[in-house]
Amino acid sequence: QLVESGGGLVQTGGSLRLSCAASGTVFRIKAMGWYRQAPGNQRELVARITYSGATDYADSVKGRFTVSRDVAKNTVGLQMNALKPEDTAVYYCNAVPALENYWGQGTQVTVSS
Repeated sequence: QLVESGGGLVQTGGSLRLSCAASGTVFRIKAMGWYRQAPGNQRELVARITYSGATDYADSVKGRFTVSRDVAKNTVGLQMNALKPEDTAVYYCNAVPALENYWGQGTQVTVSS
């Protein structure tokens, strides 16, 4: 099970920190990622972190978002800075590649202009 939290409404240029709590052992050794889906768009992967802590990002968020994880606690975080209206979406965490049966409810991030 994956439970995301931390979303909200923020103005352009603001910051939010998202958290993802994973239960069970299936995610503990997998690469994890944050995905987002805006209305009318496909879900996209925006940040990924491997078991060893290596990270990479979509070009659209590089330099603004930072992904982290605590393997012992089975949690994944996403620090989002310098938010833009185009970051508005529902954000989800999942393994990379995603485990389709494990999508959570996501957390809504809305950035006002």
